[in-house]
Amino acid sequence: MQGAVLFDRILGHRANEALRTGCVRTAILGFLLHLLLCLLYQLSLIDFSSETSQLFDSYLDALYTPFSIFLAYEVYELIRTIPDSFTNSIGKQFEIITLLVVRDILKRLSDIDASVRSTIDESITTLAVECLAFLILFLTALFFTSHKRETSITTNDSDGLEKFISQKKQLAIFLLVLYILTAIYSLSSWTYNVFEGDGSTNRTIFFLDFFTVLIMADILILLVSYQHITDFSHLARNTGFILSTVILRVAIASPGISGAILFILAGCLGSAVLHSGVLFKQKERDFIGETE
Repeated sequence: MQGAVLFDRILGHRANEALRTGCVRTAILGFLLHLLLCLLYQLSLIDFSSETSQLFDSYLDALYTPFSIFLAYEVYELIRTIPDSFTNSIGKQFEIITLLVVRDILKRLSDIDASVRSTIDESITTLAVECLAFLILFLTALFFTSHKRETSITTNDSDGLEKFISQKKQLAIFLLVLYILTAIYSLSSWTYNVFEGDGSTNRTIFFLDFFTVLIMADILILLVSYQHITDFSHLARNTGFILSTVILRVAIASPGISGAILFILAGCLGSAVLHSGVLFKQKERDFIGETE
């Protein structure tokens, strides 16, 4: 009971609305501040090291800050969905990865825009594959969203279901603590590197560690759900979802085209698993309807 109260206090609707408002305002402020720094750098009024200057040598770099803030908020939203169905949680993970790929594409475009040499030929293939990955991930996220109300539990034990949801709320609170600690560590490490002259950015910062923790949480939920789920199709489907998130985690650590291809693979796998589950459930309903 205490866990449910704590969940509502820090992950409930009111907390979410307050955080959303704060994130939007912070994103606008961060965008304007980053844009100002880009302007000052372009006017040679301030100077940065060769590595750090990659964050300010194009006005498109200013988009990196608001997208990073929105990604941080989306991770919070992901943690909130954990007590819901497994489908909702996986769908939110694909939404986060979609935004992550968009941020990478914008950063790559800013690098091309700021280059004085003809590097477009070197980057266009990677850019094209990443855009394709974005499209696949976007469609996958929409597909999951269209089935967000579908429950992942088939059980007649209402007490067991309530206990399972309570356990997932406790896990969500624990994940929120890990999220904050991981964010603090990643931000402090990156800030230290900036002062040391290395301001390079990539998607492995924070997200590689967090998705590792998230996969462990997904596996834990799957194992606990064995107490409440007797339908093999749901168990197999959830296992397939975990496989797609493992591929997402590997893709985060893979640079360039290889990472984009893995993102595409994860999106296709997740969509195929969800579609198969939906078809099976529909045929099951049709069969029950015919027998009645």
